[in-house]
Amino acid sequence: MIVFCLSFLLAFTQPVEVQNDLTVKEDGETISVINRDDFLIPNPGFPIIDSEQTNGWLEKIEESIYKPAKNAYIGEDGQIVPEEAGKKLNKQAFLEKFYAYLFGKGRSTIEVPTLTVYPKVDSELLSQVRVKRIGQYVTFFNAYNLSRSHNIFLSASAIDNHVVFPNETFSFNETVGKRTIERGYLLAPIIVRGELSEGVGGGICQVSSTLFNAVDNAGLKIVERYSHSRRVPYVPPGRDATVSWYGPDFRFQNQYNQPILIRAKGYRGSVIVTLYSSEDINIEK
Repeated sequence: MIVFCLSFLLAFTQPVEVQNDLTVKEDGETISVINRDDFLIPNPGFPIIDSEQTNGWLEKIEESIYKPAKNAYIGEDGQIVPEEAGKKLNKQAFLEKFYAYLFGKGRSTIEVPTLTVYPKVDSELLSQVRVKRIGQYVTFFNAYNLSRSHNIFLSASAIDNHVVFPNETFSFNETVGKRTIERGYLLAPIIVRGELSEGVGGGICQVSSTLFNAVDNAGLKIVERYSHSRRVPYVPPGRDATVSWYGPDFRFQNQYNQPILIRAKGYRGSVIVTLYSSEDINIEK
């Protein structure tokens, strides 16, 4: 009898497994498993949501789900490479399901609701704005300076296929991004306070200057431009546009009624920038 009572007492006092975990899936694949106890703060009468824990977890879900859209672009052979839609978390729909689990009982599974992210530039738009050439400029450089040539090619590639919509302002710095070794830029000659020096990304001012002259030829509105502190050999005096990540930028606005397509290409010893738009563009100056 004593043995029976002891066995009964031990069985009664054994911890009971609480099945309250949530499995989050995306396209049938598990991306997260959590426990509701980790998101609720005990409170007399009604539990309180731990907002810090919830927001941190939600950010991780958003990051794992997010897929950026890809714009259509013109490939090396002149063909249009189609756009690709992206996706992001439908935050409101997801939170509704999450809160239903959080204040419910037992286990649950959520298939993540998503929203489609559409690209700004699709194949149809690109086919329309590649028709009419409205501005062009070419500059030349020493192809045997390999580091500088590399930087020119890299920054030209960064602005190539970029579309500037009506009333939109283009920023060279924002489009090209920070010039760092990690992003592939090399040390090459730059002008600092009127003196030649070595710096990461040397040569990109030739691309910004070539772009400036093409933009000016197209009659677009120049918003921001600065000249170097000394003359540069690749453009006439006063026709350059110096740029620096922590300093000067080159910016212009598309004041026309149609989008503008930038094509930029570095060749052996030259870089050419051409601007295109549709036949319906109003280019009255």
